[in-house]
Amino acid sequence: MPDALLPGRRAALTTFLLLLALAGAGAAHGQVSPGPLSAPHAELEGNRNCTKCHGGGEVGQDRRCLECHRGIASLVERRRGLHGLEGRTRCGHCHPEHAGVDFELVDWGVPGREKFDHGRTGWPLEQKHAAAACDACHRPDRIADPAHALEPKPEALAHVGLDPRCTTCHEDAHRGALGDDCARCHDAQAFRPARNFDHAKTAFPLTGRHVKVRCDDCHLADRLRPARDAQGRPVPVYKPVPHASCADCHRDVHRGRLGTDCARCHVTDGFRVIRRGAFDHSRTRFPLRGAHARTKCAKCHGEGERRVAAPRFDACAICHRDPHDGKATIAGRVAHDCIVCHDERAFKPSTFTVRDHAKTGYPLEGAHARTACAACHRPAVSPAGAPRAPGSDVRFRMDHARCTDCHEDAHGGQLASDGRPAPDCAECHDVAAFRPSRFGRAEHARLRLPLEGRHAEIECRACHGPDRRGLPALPGRDVLGRAGVAVRLDDARCASCHADPHDGRLTPTGTDCAACHDASTFRPSRYDSERHREARFPLEQAHRTVPCVLCHRELENRARPKSTLVAAPGRPAGGLTFAVAKQECRDCHDTPHGSQFDTREGGAACSTCHDQGAFRPASRFDHDRDARFALGKAHRKVACAECHKAPAEGRPVVYRPLDGRCRACHGPGRGAPALPDDAEGADARSGRGQKRQLSVR
Repeated sequence: MPDALLPGRRAALTTFLLLLALAGAGAAHGQVSPGPLSAPHAELEGNRNCTKCHGGGEVGQDRRCLECHRGIASLVERRRGLHGLEGRTRCGHCHPEHAGVDFELVDWGVPGREKFDHGRTGWPLEQKHAAAACDACHRPDRIADPAHALEPKPEALAHVGLDPRCTTCHEDAHRGALGDDCARCHDAQAFRPARNFDHAKTAFPLTGRHVKVRCDDCHLADRLRPARDAQGRPVPVYKPVPHASCADCHRDVHRGRLGTDCARCHVTDGFRVIRRGAFDHSRTRFPLRGAHARTKCAKCHGEGERRVAAPRFDACAICHRDPHDGKATIAGRVAHDCIVCHDERAFKPSTFTVRDHAKTGYPLEGAHARTACAACHRPAVSPAGAPRAPGSDVRFRMDHARCTDCHEDAHGGQLASDGRPAPDCAECHDVAAFRPSRFGRAEHARLRLPLEGRHAEIECRACHGPDRRGLPALPGRDVLGRAGVAVRLDDARCASCHADPHDGRLTPTGTDCAACHDASTFRPSRYDSERHREARFPLEQAHRTVPCVLCHRELENRARPKSTLVAAPGRPAGGLTFAVAKQECRDCHDTPHGSQFDTREGGAACSTCHDQGAFRPASRFDHDRDARFALGKAHRKVACAECHKAPAEGRPVVYRPLDGRCRACHGPGRGAPALPDDAEGADARSGRGQKRQLSVR
């Protein structure tokens, strides 16, 4: 009887079964059922219906329960509710049967139904839900799960299949406007206030008098034109609610005369609370912008008796001194007003843009377009050595025919040859940036070392740069120039950069690494089974699929080198010489035959009977040709193991010598032949011969 049954139910069920047994002993010896079924299963009463629930042990019985209770099966499959989360597979432990018509099938545990731990269902009862009666929620009319309708008696199972969403039991006061995740704003204690909602985390925090405004005054306002639900009630609008301007909600009492930015003068504490110094200068003919907006009023209007209410502003020179001393020109003419190249934001940078510069003799492109004007247009220095006033005597025109008019040769003259100057920088670089160079794979292909494989992936600086990690160091900048780049490298052989792990054995004079490797990766090499034909041991049949490491043990447990570069700390050590002396089968493979064939004519060479395709079948063995016992028509149908047997477990199969007389197999007392100890061999005597027929040593 299940441990979870209440003590009273346990006693009642025990008494019922005892009376049933006594009654059966006296009057119904043929009785099979241990007792009447409960009311929900009454239609299954009768011995002919037993197999509808029983059969196949407890696992089979559970499967039949779920075949009938398809709603419960759906919950288990979806891992929903008590049945899905606890995943129990023995239905009878909680729902025992044959205890009487009035026996309650559901075991609620020791506390009982009213104190059932609802957290086991995945939805613990908290706050006001903890005090609610079970039947207040678990009603058939609230179960909308389609799988619940698959139950034989869905109205009797109101305690399962209930959707945990709030709208299952509660009306949606927001009428779908905020989705169905009520817990984002509310908890189970009370609908109001919405304890989990904080208006300060929205795009419109409530401050001042906005805090006291009712929600519906904003979210049900007629200006939002809220839709109406099926009952004709307006649906609150929560998103989007226009709030970028005060005029979205409030009437402009100034009728547009002062603009739309009410917050410049007003605050949310009250309409009549005005910010100090909030005069809107944009209402005048000279709106304050840029640096002018940060200027003190007295700077322009003066103070006291010198105060001017409406100063002149028709030219910059009325207030500002010309720092160029009248030498600034546009298209050869003096710029009479600063606004041509500057604006109110600041004197620097100039508003003379890249687009304006395109109209000059030197359009700005690439990095030049991002260069500060002062980097090229530098102020002159007075003869005494003291700098002049900022902006005065600025050079507006300079030489620009060659890059070296402004830039030094970053390569230190490496590209100059035979007394001729270096070619123009534009052959390898452009104005976008000095790095990376435009000298790419296509250009490199014209040199002695085309870039292929991994060489095409690495950065130029890995070979030509100052930080050639793993490679011999380059000369200093005094030779290479400011860029520190070796433009020309003398040696293009593999050995000039990469270490030789073969200790020179595989690279005789005239042979390079490219014979077996390519530039994509050192491992695997391109030396395959076809190339192996050139070695002393050609690879044929199954040998073509054997991993190299099984024969060339120097590859075993050899970690992949971090780098193959000659000066790298993790470069591969030598030792991969691939000098293998093994040529015969027995050099690598154990024999399962012991020494049976050592005295055979032609010796014990495996190739007499086997090829390199597979050990079984022995494709080269012909019983009529190679054995003393020719197989007749009937013997050809006999399996080899019928005649060739192992004398004992762990000993090799006996192939020779065998008695070829008929009575050896067909007479009385026939059995497994014995193999002389001197014919077994070391492997056979140890029991390894039969198990390691093709093992590799």
